[in-house]
Amino acid sequence: MKAFKVVSPFEPSGDQPQAIMSLAEGVMAGERYLTLKGVTGSGKTFTMAKVIEAVQRPTLVISHNKTLSAQLFREFKDFFPDNAVEYFVSYYDYYQPEAYVPTRDLYIEKDADINQEIERLRLSATRSLMERRDVIIIATVSCIYGLATPEVYREMKVEAAVGKELDPERFKRELISLQYERNDAVLERGRFRVRGDVIEVCPAYANEAYRIELDFDRVERIRRFDYVSGQVLEELDAAVIYPAKQFVMPEAMVQKAISTIRAELDERYDTLMAAQKLVEAQRLKTRVEYDLELLVEMGHCPGIENYSGPLSGRARGTRPSVLLDYYANDFLTIIDESHVSLPQIGAMYAGDRSRKQNLVDYGFRLPSAMDNRPLKFEEFETITHNVIYVSATPGDTEMKKSSRVVEQLIRPTGLVDPEIVVRPSEGQMEDIYAELKSRIARGERSLILTLTKRMAEELSEYLSNLSLKVRYIHSEVETIERVEILKQLRTGEYDVLVGINLLREGIDLPEVSFIAILDADKIGFLRSATSLIQIIGRAARNAAGTVVMYADRMSDAMKLAIEETDRRRAVQVAYNAKHGITPITIKKAVQDILQRHKEEKLVSASTEIETIKAAYNLIVPEQRSALVRRLEREMLEKAKNLEFEAAAALRDEIQRIREGQG
Repeated sequence: MKAFKVVSPFEPSGDQPQAIMSLAEGVMAGERYLTLKGVTGSGKTFTMAKVIEAVQRPTLVISHNKTLSAQLFREFKDFFPDNAVEYFVSYYDYYQPEAYVPTRDLYIEKDADINQEIERLRLSATRSLMERRDVIIIATVSCIYGLATPEVYREMKVEAAVGKELDPERFKRELISLQYERNDAVLERGRFRVRGDVIEVCPAYANEAYRIELDFDRVERIRRFDYVSGQVLEELDAAVIYPAKQFVMPEAMVQKAISTIRAELDERYDTLMAAQKLVEAQRLKTRVEYDLELLVEMGHCPGIENYSGPLSGRARGTRPSVLLDYYANDFLTIIDESHVSLPQIGAMYAGDRSRKQNLVDYGFRLPSAMDNRPLKFEEFETITHNVIYVSATPGDTEMKKSSRVVEQLIRPTGLVDPEIVVRPSEGQMEDIYAELKSRIARGERSLILTLTKRMAEELSEYLSNLSLKVRYIHSEVETIERVEILKQLRTGEYDVLVGINLLREGIDLPEVSFIAILDADKIGFLRSATSLIQIIGRAARNAAGTVVMYADRMSDAMKLAIEETDRRRAVQVAYNAKHGITPITIKKAVQDILQRHKEEKLVSASTEIETIKAAYNLIVPEQRSALVRRLEREMLEKAKNLEFEAAAALRDEIQRIREGQG
């Protein structure tokens, strides 16, 4: 296999070398769980990359949302340009799961829009795992949901090699069985076309296609080419084509499953009739028999995932195959922001089961539909081998399980954790005003955290009346406007930002030197020890960082947060003194708050818009309206995931279509 090799202009510094060495030793020694406890800004991602380079294991990196996953994906792509770095997240731009609400007798049909580019990246991830070991996949919790078994996925591939025999008719049938669509006019991902003795196939996981030229029943030539421009990219000796969907089954397995499904239907129908549930029994019989007819005739049906248990030949109650099963047995799992990601993984199964139980009880689905599910937490842990938890504030679960907890407290910049001061609530407004004025005089910015939206708005108005340049942020402020406010804070259009939970913004604000936490002693999620430590980290990008907690008493959470911050600060100050380091505030270009590779994103957004528009006829009013609704959903999803350039491009396109220019 090709070796993992980190490409970076930087070498490990501070306490990164000892963290890398200790974690790599633990993995190589077979230790099951390890924890990297690293402060904000200490280069945890770089440490993870160097550990992968040291242990040379295929790796799965799990993050708790798409935004952070996308950020990690870009960073790992930069660190490992010569290795397979893949992206595996939910491919739904919009998703309404199938559900039934008994109290209102309301059935909600499944509705979804699939993001074609994310689907391609998911298929690329599974393909890479089939062909190589130097694979790093950045994933969300989507990785614990069911896929086809890796054995079936591997067997379903079709191959062509120069000089080998190839039956064109059989080859076309095999492509169709892999869910490829024949279209002799337009070649796109997931399609193939036939032109005389030439078969062109565009794999669903690639941006290029294969041109297979035949001499009767023998392969004469294979070329890889750009299916948009037609430019030939490479001459090949062989081509391997994997399925166009991640849940595919050979025809023999489908036919075998049909009898299993029919037997389950008969059993369940009798059970419902015996319980005098006549409506439910008839509803189930009608629906399943219709699905069976489609499976017999087409090999596919809507909601086929609900029959994944029988189709894959699994015994009732057994877990589905997931992305983790595609890895070799020695793979490494890294769980980023583990204090959030682990609880999320643990919660998926129960939420999915409660929804499906109603569908089964009321005759919308067979009991085997319950086996189309995410992994239980204990099943997830059974599949993983070596796990590294990564967090600035790891939870009790990580700390108790880990055979070693490796701290990374030293920032390459020399910056130390901010000083913390506790002051009484009485007179806090006068005190805050004085602090704000002193920071403004030095050209620095400030954050104020409240507990409610109303308080954020009222405090913002109060400070504005005192001639301060201030804005507020909360959940009712649109995402694009929110990031614009943050940009304006950095550029100095505003000096003060008031918010509730600024942690979720995921953006560095090096200009912020003062943070005021109101009601710091209140009990709850926003004032837990973990949240307080994360909030304090917001001021760690500025050499003059200070955090003031306004409270009437010292809560346990405050005490823990202050003790932990003081401990870290003491280590950092001692290190700086020993090595003669003077902390310097981070200098970061303001546009970085909005983008990293703006040009790449805009090109990608433009391509995606044209792909969506190609499926609609703008001359037909109904299709024109449907396209606008689709683009609006895309825009909201992009904004939600902080992909603001793409969201803006979609907004402009919607405007052009409405004005008749699209």
